[in-house]
Order: sequence, then C-alpha cells, then structure tokens
Amino acid sequence: MTAPAATATPAPTATPGPTATPGPTATPRPTVTPAPVSGPVSALHVQGNKLVDSANNLVQLIGVNRSGTEYMCQGGYGIFDGPNDVASILAMKSWRTNAVRIPLNEDCWLGINGSPAGDSGAVYQNAIKAYVNLLNQNGMYGVLVLFRAAPGSQQSVSSDNGLPDRDHAPAFWSSVANSFKTTAGVVFEPYNEPYGISWACWRDGGSCSGVSYTAAGMQEMVTAIRNTGAAQVIALGGNTWSNDLTQWLAYKPNDPLNNLAAAWHIYNFNHCNNTTCYNNETGPTAAQVPIFATEMGADNCDGSYMNTLMSWLDARQQSYLAWVWDTWGSGCSSIALINDYSGSPTSYGQIIKDHLAAR
Repeated sequence: MTAPAATATPAPTATPGPTATPGPTATPRPTVTPAPVSGPVSALHVQGNKLVDSANNLVQLIGVNRSGTEYMCQGGYGIFDGPNDVASILAMKSWRTNAVRIPLNEDCWLGINGSPAGDSGAVYQNAIKAYVNLLNQNGMYGVLVLFRAAPGSQQSVSSDNGLPDRDHAPAFWSSVANSFKTTAGVVFEPYNEPYGISWACWRDGGSCSGVSYTAAGMQEMVTAIRNTGAAQVIALGGNTWSNDLTQWLAYKPNDPLNNLAAAWHIYNFNHCNNTTCYNNETGPTAAQVPIFATEMGADNCDGSYMNTLMSWLDARQQSYLAWVWDTWGSGCSSIALINDYSGSPTSYGQIIKDHLAAR
C-alpha cells in the first residue's frame, strides 16, 4: 500500500501492471563473510522454503505494519506517527504478534535533498535503531523496508515509483545494512512495491521501459547489503505491486548466503486475490523459498477473504503482516487495524485479532 502524507489518508487502489517475460540467469557474485549477530531474538535464516532460527526451529513471522516513519520526517513532523514506547509495542504483542514492519524514507535516512535536519540523518537513523532494539528486547522482529525513494535531487515524498533509484538506493541499503549487521532481529525488504517493469529490470535495474530514471535492481541491493557483512534474511517483493511472484524464481538474484525470501502483497483488490490464484501463481514459488506476506488486507472488512488468506499461509507455515497498525479511521476502507494505540480493534482489525487468537 501507499502510505499517506503527514495527516494519514489511505491511498487509492493500485492497478496491476503487465506480465513480464523471463530472461537470463543473474551473474554470480563473490562470496561474502557474514557478520556475527547478537540480541534477545534469534537470528533467522532460510532453510528450504521455511524461515528457521539459529537452532533450526521453524519461525513464522506474524505481525503488523507500523506506518509513519516513511512520511512524518519528510514534513518535519517528527519520525513516528503515534507512540513508539514499550506500552505501544506490548499492545501489538498482545495480539499474538512477533514482528513489525517499519517503512523507511530514503532522504530521511541519508539526510539528503532538503529533508528536515531535526528529523533526518543521524537523528532519524538513531530513532529507527532504538525502535528496532526496543522491539527485539520485547521479543519482536523488525522488518525494514525502503518505502519512499526518488532519484537525483527529487524528494522522497511518494512511494509511487516502479523501482528505487540507482542514485541513492544502493547507498541507502549499504548504510542500513551496516547499521544493523550485528542485530539478529531484523529482516531487510529492499523495496516496497515494484510495478510496471519487466522482470529483467526488476532484477538488474538500469534504463528500464516505464521508468524515467536509472533504476536500482534487486541484485545490486542484495549485493549492497551483503557487501557490508550483513547476513540477515532479505525479502524481495515481486512485480505488479509485489502481488505477482510468477517469475520470481526465474529472476531470483544471486545471494552468496542463499538467504532470500519472496515478499508478497495481497489485498482483496489485487489481481491475485483467491485460492486458485494463490495455488497456481504463488504456490510454485512457495514450494521452493519462504513466502513472506509483508502486506495484506481488505478494504471491505471481508472476514471470509482474510481468514482464507491467512489460513492458506498458515497451512504452509509462511509469514504475514497485516496492514496497518495506525489510527487512520474506523471505516473498513481505511484498512486500519486499531482505534487507538492500546490495541482496540476496528471491525477490520477484529478479523485479524480473532484469527491470531485462534492459531
């Protein structure tokens, strides 16, 4: 989903993009020596099509998206939209969650393109690090995703770009990965929702049809992360707003640690929004690598739809994060889980909360 500007109003429904054609296999990259990790939650790695911890126990990441860190900083409104203290984390955890997705802003992290000095650069970085640390201390994983990015001197005020920019995204991920390479409890998601591009562009970037700037492909972002020594799981969103995973395996980037998962976004208004499609289009990828539904939701409070989706993922022991743990309104179309940050659910949120309680 596209998150709102400073005063949060959910964005319009996305239109699926074209289907892409397979191309050649990615070129292998050099071996990377991983950095050691530490912390109160165990480091994760990929084993077959599952996520496991350091003792090889299966881990299913279940949680929510916590929007705000991608847009508040850009307007000089602070960094978080709502509380970021222990009480607010425990409210999320009370829903039987163990993971929180944290959207990031390229300009604010790097302190470039006129981002407000009081909310960007080291100030922004330290706030994100402290929040991830607090999550980890309370037994929660943090999923860090590049949500807003823009080329050159353009400001990162929108998430409506088909791919991130080569101007800043590799440097962004080098910095983020270097900051968290010894933190066990994180997963990296290089870009929120690629769309409108070929699968070759998705992997390799460069000059791509439909993109007006030089794009950063998934391979170079994986390489930027691994070159820091960071060994954490990297979850790569597919094409067509991360809803299409049909060519993910054919274009899977090279990772010297073989620690990649497929990030998947599923809403009731997406193309792939039913069990037949899950089985036929997503199932082949899910049979070989972990599927991580880093965004899921419904704008109509359809409990049958949501429970079918979560049950499909549960049956395969795959991970999922609901959109969105913010107080954007109680109506179904807001796709907001809560009425307040103590965790009082909206009608839509109650569907998610009840399912998690029954697992």
